Amino acid sequence: MKYKQLKGNEIEGELDIFIARNEDENNGEKITWDEVLIHGNPKGLKSLAKLLLAMAELNQDEVEDKYLPIGAREHYHLRPGIELSKSSISAIVGRLDAKGTGKFYDRYVPKEMK
Repeated sequence: MKYKQLKGNEIEGELDIFIARNEDENNGEKITWDEVLIHGNPKGLKSLAKLLLAMAELNQDEVEDKYLPIGAREHYHLRPGIELSKSSISAIVGRLDAKGTGKFYDRYVPKEMK
């Protein structure tokens, strides 16, 4: 797969990403949590899926260091009014594993395995 050096306008169709704040009460205690909502029409969702698959299939180690240095991670900025709806928040989708090392960033906490 050829590496795309210039990025932008990857999303076709309609895609909206936003954060919803939720509140509930449990035994008199107020609980608040945030959720990221991703909504799109079929073309927008397929376009996002295509972008995610391309990132997943990219062999980061084969990308020239001038475009993706050792220790960096492939990522895309999704911007309101460009790739996303004007009502969206900015979002970045990216790889967890770093080029050349395969390491994850320090704040990552893995899910519990069953």
